[in-house]
Amino acid sequence: MVDESKSDEPKKSGFFKRLFGREENAAPQPEMPPSEPAVPVAPVASAPPAEAPAVPASLAEPKKKWWQRLRDGLSRTSSKLGRGITDVFTKRKLDGATLEELEDLLIQADLGVDTAAKITETLGKGRYGKDIAPEEVRSVLSAEIEKVLEPVAHPLAIGAGKAPFVIMVVGVNGSGKTTTIGKLAAKFRAEGRSVMLAAGDTFRAAAIEQLKVWGERTGTPVIAREQGSDAAGLAFDAMKAAQQARTDILILDTAGRLQNKTELMAELEKVLRVIRKIDPDAPHSVLLVLDATTGQNAITQVEAFGRTAGVTGLVMTKLDGTARGGILVAVAARFGLPVHFIGVGEGIDDLEPFAARDFARAIVGMDD
Repeated sequence: MVDESKSDEPKKSGFFKRLFGREENAAPQPEMPPSEPAVPVAPVASAPPAEAPAVPASLAEPKKKWWQRLRDGLSRTSSKLGRGITDVFTKRKLDGATLEELEDLLIQADLGVDTAAKITETLGKGRYGKDIAPEEVRSVLSAEIEKVLEPVAHPLAIGAGKAPFVIMVVGVNGSGKTTTIGKLAAKFRAEGRSVMLAAGDTFRAAAIEQLKVWGERTGTPVIAREQGSDAAGLAFDAMKAAQQARTDILILDTAGRLQNKTELMAELEKVLRVIRKIDPDAPHSVLLVLDATTGQNAITQVEAFGRTAGVTGLVMTKLDGTARGGILVAVAARFGLPVHFIGVGEGIDDLEPFAARDFARAIVGMDD
């Protein structure tokens, strides 16, 4: 579950005036087909629940540059790598022992065995038996990580002629799916697109309420039902509502589920079947949200959700200083899936498109 603080109402209103040029309560609501049962649309709550995502309190203060926030988010990995590189290479020549120590260090940082081996091999070429400074090691390390990440650094493309363009968001409990959906809604609304959200995590009342609050703050209608409702039925209603309202983008939340729970993954397959009865090409994008603090468990998540849901892209969240960011390098090298966004905090503007060079330099502690 995402731990998010209460919002400050005056700041929230001012934020949306600046972001969208209007009051947030002016969002259009979808018109439901008269022949279908009404689907509850999120009301404007008088006060957000305790776990509701907060509009950043820093809006009235100078914001940290994205680069600095990214460096802060990767500080756990970069500081460990930095100390290790300094310890290994200070006043020592490059030989088999130092390369082996570096490889172990990279594996411990979750970069993956194959990537670690390639980096140490590259470092050894032309430098064997010579003195090498820690700064040179970091430079080589950054360049090699960038080579791994550059092929997967792709923006999320919204296909033309598909209305609604359906984005399904999947992942395990606590990975940050609902918060990510809210941030994506804000980005798409700022681009002038119409957006609808579907509270498909019908197992948790808190998830439904969180999505309603995000809908309220981003001026986005939310299709929701009571806790315990059928998730596939909710997805069906949301698809119909988005079509009726001629919505550009429909973002469907799903229940957080462990990748090793067969019955829960089967429920996800059911949602997919129902969506495709309305639009055989939907969902047009399946985003897997990965928690950067989980380390190697991310590998099994990508495998399981890839088999069940046909994951098309990744979002990595919680790069908040406790993250084990090296796992993104291992995931990229193994699966080659596009990485669309990374999140460095809980604020509405803390999700940015993934940039390979920035990530590579930040993870080894280099300056921009």
